[in-house]
Amino acid sequence: MSTISITITDADGVTRAIEDATTGLTLMEVSKQNGVSGVLGNCGGGAACGTCHVYVDAQWYERLPAPDSIEADMLEMLEDTRRENSRRGCQIRLADAIDGLKVTVAPP
Repeated sequence: MSTISITITDADGVTRAIEDATTGLTLMEVSKQNGVSGVLGNCGGGAACGTCHVYVDAQWYERLPAPDSIEADMLEMLEDTRRENSRRGCQIRLADAIDGLKVTVAPP
């Protein structure tokens, strides 16, 4: 597996680059491995909770595969924090094509 760089602004407002994010893993998995504040991944990646909710920077949103119906339904439940660029980190699989991805962790 290769690695890519991603930039995450965490729940505390701290922005940091992760230069060695392993492709094939999800954004949620890499965030948890790197102790990103606000990313809990309570459901283990099943898109069944909101604990890996992120806002994808505008320049990257269209480059990602569209949310499937399960993720879209779960995003609908986040009435207070959902935005047009909301995604579940557990549903974003890291790949070379998104090297440089930038996201912000949504508030709980």
